[in-house]
Amino acid sequence: MRLYPKAYSRSVLLNLFLTALACGYVLVMCWLLFYRNRYFGEGYSYNLVPFYTIKKYIIYHDHFNFDTWFKNLFGNIILFIPIGVFLPLLNRRYSSGFALAAASIIIITAVELMQMLLRVGSFDIDDIILNTFGALLGLLITKLLIHAS
Repeated sequence: MRLYPKAYSRSVLLNLFLTALACGYVLVMCWLLFYRNRYFGEGYSYNLVPFYTIKKYIIYHDHFNFDTWFKNLFGNIILFIPIGVFLPLLNRRYSSGFALAAASIIIITAVELMQMLLRVGSFDIDDIILNTFGALLGLLITKLLIHAS
């Protein structure tokens, strides 16, 4: 019986290392998403209109300081690239774009709901879109690196 039967690599040490990195990533993301620079709001904040926030940041980019603009558009993509690396390497089931997108949407929707319900952030469908795009970008990078080696 293998410890990681569905992992890309047969190396237990590599898979343990990837698991440790993934756990570290989860801890950092929990800190970023639930603790860092958060305030507890009075009510619930949400956006259910796809591309509303994205369009606002693109069209009115000159109304936002660069940090806010960059973090909300590109930070939401970049921070979720590791999902597209760790999931397919630790379980081949997620090496399909559809399976990874489905898993990402479920994970990210749960995070968005928790942020809203705990009042440490808002629920924004555009965050789900950008985060999922980041995970798929991570999958593409992973596949390119695997095929290059």
